[in-house]
Order: sequence, then C-alpha cells, then structure tokens
Amino acid sequence: MTVESEFLSFSADKLTQLLNRIDTCVQRLTYEQVWAKSSVKQNSVGNLLLHLNGNVRQWILHAVAGQPDLRDRDAEFAALNGPAAPELLARLRATVEEAVALFHTLPPARLLERVQVQGYDRTVLAAIYHVVEHFAGHTFQIIYATKLLTGEDLGFYAHLTGAAGRKDPLP
Repeated sequence: MTVESEFLSFSADKLTQLLNRIDTCVQRLTYEQVWAKSSVKQNSVGNLLLHLNGNVRQWILHAVAGQPDLRDRDAEFAALNGPAAPELLARLRATVEEAVALFHTLPPARLLERVQVQGYDRTVLAAIYHVVEHFAGHTFQIIYATKLLTGEDLGFYAHLTGAAGRKDPLP
C-alpha cells in the first residue's frame, strides 16, 4: 500500500464513520430538536446537516470531481426549519457515498493537482483533508447537541469501558 492510497482509504473510512455517528445522533432527535436553536447566532443540527452536505458537494464533488457548483452556503445557515431527519440524512448519505466512491477510484497522482474552491487554490489532497477535518468538527457539534438534547450516552466508546459490542471500525 502506498501513502497516497492509505490517505484516500483512511479519508473514505473516516467520512463513513463520522456519517454513521451523525446518523446515530439524528435518529434520536425529534423534528423540533433537529431544528432547535437557543439563539439566532447558533446553528441547529438541521443547519449543520445542510452545511455538511453543501461543503462535501462543493469541495469534493465540484472541485475534485468536476460537478456543477450549485451551493447556496448562506441558505444552509439561514434555514429555520426544513426537511425531516430521514430526508436530511438521506441527502447527506448520498453525498458522502459519492465522495467516498470518488476517493476509492481517484488516481493517487491527482492528489497534487490544484483545484479552486471558495476562492482558495488548494491541492486535491488539501481539499480532501479540509473536508474530513471540517466534517469531524461538525460531527462533534452534533454529538454534543444530541447529548444535551437527549441526556443519553451515545455509546461510541463503550468498547473502552468493557461494554459489549463495538459500533465503529475506527477508534
């Protein structure tokens, strides 16, 4: 295995793991909780789902795969309500699965290719790294919001405490 193929494989696996954690969280929330904000300066879980979908589409599917850039970033944050959790999750899952499929077929030589996205000039490697890092940050916000809204332990690290079963392929 090359460093390049390991980077692409790990990036695909990490996005999938994070998506599954988001799914676990959002499945526990009511429609009202998905769209809840305690102030206008905050983002709801629904806003974050819209935002993650837009980010992966723009940075990976547009900048790397060449699809049209149809993103309305401001609308992702302006939404006060919208689709129910199953639809939001289905859209995000389809986008992530498309990005993951691209990672699995991307020729490693393309990692040093330059792309333009959001006014930035980046390598494809940097674009992928940005997306995984960004996705992780918002995933942890969704996890925290879910814990606050439900008061539940989500069990992601149960394997470290001796509890049976392991939910994730990665630590």
